Amino acid sequence: MRPARALIDLEALRHNYRLAREVSGARALAVVKADAYGHGAVRCAQALEDEADGFAVACIEEALELRAAGIRKPVLLLEGFFEADELELIQEHEFWTVVHSGWQLEAIERASIGKPLTVWLKMDSGMHRVGLHPAEYRDAYQRLSASGKVAKIVLMSHFARADELDSSSSAEQVAVFEAARAGLVADVSLRNSPAVLGWPQVPSDWVRPGIMLYGATPFEVAHPLAERLQPVMTLESKIISVRELPAGQPVGYGARFVTERPTRVGVVAMGYADGYPRHAPTGTPVAIDGQPSRLIGRVSMDMLTVDLTDLPQAGLGSRVELWGKQVLASEVAMAAGTIPYQIFCNLRRVPLVYG
Repeated sequence: MRPARALIDLEALRHNYRLAREVSGARALAVVKADAYGHGAVRCAQALEDEADGFAVACIEEALELRAAGIRKPVLLLEGFFEADELELIQEHEFWTVVHSGWQLEAIERASIGKPLTVWLKMDSGMHRVGLHPAEYRDAYQRLSASGKVAKIVLMSHFARADELDSSSSAEQVAVFEAARAGLVADVSLRNSPAVLGWPQVPSDWVRPGIMLYGATPFEVAHPLAERLQPVMTLESKIISVRELPAGQPVGYGARFVTERPTRVGVVAMGYADGYPRHAPTGTPVAIDGQPSRLIGRVSMDMLTVDLTDLPQAGLGSRVELWGKQVLASEVAMAAGTIPYQIFCNLRRVPLVYG
């Protein structure tokens, strides 16, 4: 059997959820969209169900998967519904739904609603992706309240730059949100992972931890709360071949790495077809049998190469950690010019092993 696999530490997941609750002092929806950022939505939700206040997913397909697996806690559709006829399933399964546009509001007003809905009314406070314009927000709240089809409304928005701790953008968005919702009596949800960790002054009755649940920092700089996160996924494989090369020899496609000294090269069963970032350059950290080393050469579809020169005990069968508790996913992502969100979500073909 090919040795590549991803170990999922469910206790670390629970630790990170508890941290979100502790530092925010708020109720928390565990964000498990995109198959829990590649960690397996059903298993992650099952691990959290006893203590989570609810879950958040992108769409109704993801929500239905959780219900089919027996998850009974509230599930919020972060993108709301895409067709009006989804409202029937939303009622049947008691999903909570975001309303971020006028047509969704009108669909609720026209629908035959047997059991009033829980709606999270989303404002575009400055990200300019989805959400109602601040000038439309109060009217939308009043229409939903008067419709007789909504039991509860939560007021929400989403930050564009909460991961930039020196930016004024988040404070500006809060000001827009507060001005537009003044006088509206409802719970508020503003804080995502970077805001949970980095913006304690932002009001939020509900928080929406995502990337922090999986143990990766949302920041590019050190942060004391982010350092308390525990990595949930360990991506690992093994050395399947060893080459002894003299100085001056190219390694891999495009000869992007040329040995500068006699070099032991280890070939690892892992590549971009598994979701490891193709653009990770020479020098990207790895750990081999627990010892630090580095990627060398270009990542191939099914294999990559690492430097064994200073690890004489390493060889065929040696365990290689690509990211996890020793090699942080954020370090790999930064080296590859991307973010932990993407490398987790890109993971495929690698079996998930839960513990």
